[in-house]
Amino acid sequence: MRKLTILCCLLLLTLSTARRSFAQDTSNAQQAPKAQDTAKPAPPIHYYHLDFAIEELGSDGKPVNSRTYSTTVNTDIHSTMSIRIGSRIPISTGSTFNDGKTVSTQYQYEDVGVNIDVLDAHEVGRLLALNLSADLTSLGESTDPSIRQPVIRQNRWHAGVLIPVEKPTVVFTSDAIDNKGSTRVVVTATPLQ
Repeated sequence: MRKLTILCCLLLLTLSTARRSFAQDTSNAQQAPKAQDTAKPAPPIHYYHLDFAIEELGSDGKPVNSRTYSTTVNTDIHSTMSIRIGSRIPISTGSTFNDGKTVSTQYQYEDVGVNIDVLDAHEVGRLLALNLSADLTSLGESTDPSIRQPVIRQNRWHAGVLIPVEKPTVVFTSDAIDNKGSTRVVVTATPLQ
């Protein structure tokens, strides 16, 4: 009789535990479709043609030099775009001499040119938001004639920018260090159909 009582108790305990776990499984199954229903669908991916104009302005504010670069970017969340234009300039770091004559010269190379990076392009109404970096490096005029090495001028910008579509927009600007001019970056975004 004792064995029968223990067996009945174990059977009741097993049935109550199974009933509780079945109830939990059905409540989780009912909640899963609700979570999927509330998730937002991914926004459509759009493509834009970007024109970058880098303008050097004189002291009167008028362009004296302008360079343009073009590319395409899309609004996919994982999309990136880079432009790299430039030269590697050799700069003498030292020489060895033998009997007053140069035997060998060591050089270090510096990158000079334009680097533009665009990350996280996305639409905000009729505006295009970009995480934009621009790095402009050029050779400048030395004010000291005794210095034989080149002077390297550099402008670097990095910011999140919001530009109207199909309208040229100045996104970065800075004064020149060695004269009264300035440099600016102008971006125009045109949607591609």
